[in-house]
Amino acid sequence: MSTIDRAHLKRITAREEARFLELHPKSGELFEKAKQVMPGGVPMSWMAKWPGAYPVFVASAQGAHFTDVDGNEYVDLCLGDTGSMTGHSPKATVEAITAQLKRGLTAMLPTEDAVTVASELSRRFGLPLWQFTVTATDANRHVIRYSRLITGRSKIIVIDKCYHGSVDETFATLDETGNTIKRPGNLGAPVDLAETTRVVEFNNLVAMEAALAHGDVAAILLEPAMTNIGIVLPDPGYLEAVGELAKKYGAVWIIDETHTISVGPGGMTALYGLKPDVLTIGKAIAGGIPTGTFGLRTEIAARIKAKVERELIDTGGIGSTLAGNALSLAAMRATLTEVLTDEAFARMVSLGSLWCDGVDAAIKEFGLPWHCSRLGARGEYLFQPTAPKTGKEAADAGDFELEQYVHLRLLNDGFLITPFHNMALVSPDTSVADIEAHTKAFRAMCADLVAH
Repeated sequence: MSTIDRAHLKRITAREEARFLELHPKSGELFEKAKQVMPGGVPMSWMAKWPGAYPVFVASAQGAHFTDVDGNEYVDLCLGDTGSMTGHSPKATVEAITAQLKRGLTAMLPTEDAVTVASELSRRFGLPLWQFTVTATDANRHVIRYSRLITGRSKIIVIDKCYHGSVDETFATLDETGNTIKRPGNLGAPVDLAETTRVVEFNNLVAMEAALAHGDVAAILLEPAMTNIGIVLPDPGYLEAVGELAKKYGAVWIIDETHTISVGPGGMTALYGLKPDVLTIGKAIAGGIPTGTFGLRTEIAARIKAKVERELIDTGGIGSTLAGNALSLAAMRATLTEVLTDEAFARMVSLGSLWCDGVDAAIKEFGLPWHCSRLGARGEYLFQPTAPKTGKEAADAGDFELEQYVHLRLLNDGFLITPFHNMALVSPDTSVADIEAHTKAFRAMCADLVAH
């Protein structure tokens, strides 16, 4: 196995930092202006974590590519961290949005599109009843509240190092003695996370049952494969066993498919034949228009209905004024029926495998102690030689200094991968040529990394 010479890494990182400044002067000018009107010079604080002296400012995006204000063109393998998994501005979605703009954006009343979208979601995921939100975060928040309502219990089980949007209950982790504490970086938590949450490791059924045995768990919320800490795949039988444990202990089983839809049109729920009580999803299903949704089993919906008074249905903390708006539903209808089709997924998954093949080949050629994990149209390499089994193991495989170099080098070479980790996502518009170009650039990056 090759080891990384840290002095060499610093030298080649400095070279890429200088190259970044040469390639992106107009982004630099905009950044200086942006700092006068936005904290950190960015619309959202986490954008400051991109590699380089400042973020690249986008001029336009279409399909699998985007162009920055300096005229540099990129193969986009980030795709808005799944928000643009459809490719940027897919034709069918844009046409549906354009038509809906002329008919009205939102009216707090349903449209025919809502029926079509809910029916399609039911077909894909197997849950019969659906509600719509503005984001996947909202969907997760709402189903947590519903779970507490119908069970009369307070605790939510989440997986260590999970991510479910900005849901307060999910920013928890385990300390060295196994106690639930807030995650580092969690800002202004409203209450002690131990009051709301119980954390367990992914793939650990013994810990899951022990957490449930207290009798105070309203719901288990998990991704069927972890994605935001690095791809962590479930052990055989793990997900089915979690479902059985939820049933045994009377907890609501919630699956968040927002990222794991990368495996196919019905996500891992359909792929594995899972039977969750509730399913949440957002981002990709509207082609980039903000939206979220959650599906319910009939029995769960009936239990909710029995505890909700119609007179007070607008004051329960569920929903928002723009939830289920006409524009997002028109976008979802077109995206689900014309863009993210079964045929599109088959091609995307094939290209995702091709991307991983290229990464694996370079890792092997240069003897790097890295591992590439696969999740359908999504792939990711971690800086350890074997696949991680838990979120902690994936987190421990992180190397911020190395990651910053990899991202910056690939960005300068014209490839954008997902920030905060080394993940790529393939869209229906991604081409074989795009993947082959990345393979060539990735190989060259690895060669430079070990040359000293």
